Amino acid sequence: MNKTALLLGATGLVGSELLQQLLIDDTFSQVLVFTRSALEFSHPKLKNEVIDFNNPDSWIEKVKGDVLFSAFGTTIKKAGTKENQWKIDYTYQYQMAHAACKNGVPAMVLVSSAGASANSKIFYSRMKGELDRDIKALGFERLTILKPSILAGHRNEKRVGESYGLIIGKLLKKIPYLNRYQSIPASTVAKAMIQASKLNQSYAEFQLLEIFNLSKGK
Repeated sequence: MNKTALLLGATGLVGSELLQQLLIDDTFSQVLVFTRSALEFSHPKLKNEVIDFNNPDSWIEKVKGDVLFSAFGTTIKKAGTKENQWKIDYTYQYQMAHAACKNGVPAMVLVSSAGASANSKIFYSRMKGELDRDIKALGFERLTILKPSILAGHRNEKRVGESYGLIIGKLLKKIPYLNRYQSIPASTVAKAMIQASKLNQSYAEFQLLEIFNLSKGK
């Protein structure tokens, strides 16, 4: 099919998995990726737009296609401050989503987080929850939000807290009623995102165990 996928977060854990899967998915003839620096590989279907996220006027007209996939984000350690993390996790993603909606992109698939809530007292959960709420208000024809738990997969940088989380996540998988908090492979989330893009629903939200099923086409 002659569709264009737009991808934000292509160098991250989920985004890098998603990019590879999109490049071999026959649904999409082009994958348009927005990054801060150029990707280190090429592909016949791949178009890489290197942009300055702080200057949306320079790239807003380029956000055109059929589905916007967003798996963008960082950690407080990497961002340095809550203000910087908010800018990356909330502002950049919201601006991209707003541009896509304004330019007539009909669908978006967003990776959020388990526990995301605009009313949360936890900074990260509140930030994710406010992003979910505000992107939903943009009015995409079809919007899917995925809320996975701890992500498993190869990272370029070490994250000690997540390493412990993965160990706990594996243990929780074996405990009834707590397996909803088990870790999930980034590749599984990526598969679920592609499946979500093919749903014919105005709005859908998937929690952890539902994401596993969605990735299998259930």
